[in-house]
Amino acid sequence: MSERFDCDNCKESLYGRKYIQSEDNPYCIPCYDSLFANTCDECKELIGHDARELFYEDRHYHEHCFRCFRCDRSLADEPFTSQDDALLCNDCYCNEFSSKCVACDKTVMPGTRKLEYGGSTWHEGCFICNSCEQPIGSKSFIPDKDDHYCVPCYENKFAPRCTRCKQVLTKGGVTYRDEPWHKECFLCTGCKVQLAGQHFTSRDDSPYCLKCFGNLYAKKCEACSKPITGFGGGKYISFEDRQWHQTCFMCTRCSVSLVGAGFFPERDEILCRDCNSNL
Repeated sequence: MSERFDCDNCKESLYGRKYIQSEDNPYCIPCYDSLFANTCDECKELIGHDARELFYEDRHYHEHCFRCFRCDRSLADEPFTSQDDALLCNDCYCNEFSSKCVACDKTVMPGTRKLEYGGSTWHEGCFICNSCEQPIGSKSFIPDKDDHYCVPCYENKFAPRCTRCKQVLTKGGVTYRDEPWHKECFLCTGCKVQLAGQHFTSRDDSPYCLKCFGNLYAKKCEACSKPITGFGGGKYISFEDRQWHQTCFMCTRCSVSLVGAGFFPERDEILCRDCNSNL
């Protein structure tokens, strides 16, 4: 009497029938599928032992069920992605979710080099300087309304130039008579000292430090012969064609201050009442 050869699950004889061995146990085809086959995530039917099965993120599919959610294109041998659990071919994903280059109006494909600025997207090669038309890439650029410029082109086209040396002012600088100057170019016309950050005045549109202006143009005090500039709150006394610093306006004889007091001119001298009375 021959030994029995039965399905490990339903116990029906497997003689003359197709079967599948699993973990040393034989199963008839219906039992094997019901026990071990996966359920298709799309059609919810079993994926039989003789069907091509595709697997993605803990989900199983029949080959004919593994398709793009939008265009129904087979994804069995195509690149694809997943969006909110929906499978999409690359074309549908790009059309629906990828940005478009504002320069060429073509899709910026995932993984390609791109540049994003101000809510817009460009292919790296499409983001060019509006002047030299060379790709800006990762270099610095300067926006001007809807245009973009590499730094050299922007400086040549728009940046102010120093009135003295005619070179571009990239930052800082001094404005004098509505004209831009480098700080190191804004000098006293007389002694050539830098005037940025210090008091200065002008003569015939030329800037001077206070010392040079006083020496060159200011009237001289009758008492000390030093310039009377009036800068920095300095006060002075003027009489006829002569001037004095307020602190120098004293009686020539007794040196009493004559500020706010009566005085008497006597040739080159100025005298207080007492000294004038003693003449």
